[in-house]
Amino acid sequence: MTLEQFSLAGKKALVTGASRGIGRVIAVAFADAGADVAVTARGADGLAETGKLVRDLGREAVEIPADLATQQAAAGVVTTAITRLGHLDIVVNNAGGSNFAVPFLDLRLAGWEKVLRLNLDTTMWICQAAGAHMTARGSGSVINIASVAGLAAAPFLAPYGAAKAGVVSLTKTLASEWGRTGVRVNALCPGWTATDLNRMLWESPDGGQATIANVPMGRWGRPEEMGGPAVFLASDASSFMTGQVLAIDGGLTTV
Repeated sequence: MTLEQFSLAGKKALVTGASRGIGRVIAVAFADAGADVAVTARGADGLAETGKLVRDLGREAVEIPADLATQQAAAGVVTTAITRLGHLDIVVNNAGGSNFAVPFLDLRLAGWEKVLRLNLDTTMWICQAAGAHMTARGSGSVINIASVAGLAAAPFLAPYGAAKAGVVSLTKTLASEWGRTGVRVNALCPGWTATDLNRMLWESPDGGQATIANVPMGRWGRPEEMGGPAVFLASDASSFMTGQVLAIDGGLTTV
């Protein structure tokens, strides 16, 4: 094995939810590996910063501010990325999250629907639009960002856990359907990672130690630790890997 297998030179990628956190890390890691990158998110300022980081590495950046709340918007992002970059070799579905935690019996239907739309429907819409393009070309790598919350119980985060479990299932189904087309589909499942979305936990008085008490490595993950695994899944280093779930969680799913 050589480092060339991890190269993304000449590749064209689309990363959703790329204005900060894990999405930004992955976009920059792709650029560092040689890819041109289209990035999308709702926050135009954060997106501009991500684009600058990509261009600073000598790669082309296409910034597409968008709210992926509808299928039409998601399809439009894919169309714009293909038009600006010429084609797509890599798609990363990172847009998602949840801004509340509540016992299941107190959960409102509106909250359930919002979280599933953001985390599962958006991934499905992007996969449909990009999948048609990539399967027609006969090659590509789709990386769906799920979560360990989709692999085990997610107390007080029922809609988020259910959505991410759906992303894992969708990943395996698409890998099976698209396997013979040359398009690979895998899921990256971060564990407790110190991003802006959970800042209130890791900036708590105990430094978030209560949250990560069951993590064998005894610490929070860093967003930058998701870049390497994403490059692996996007590159020829994982050329015979599809339908798999790669947990980057400090060992949490082993206990």
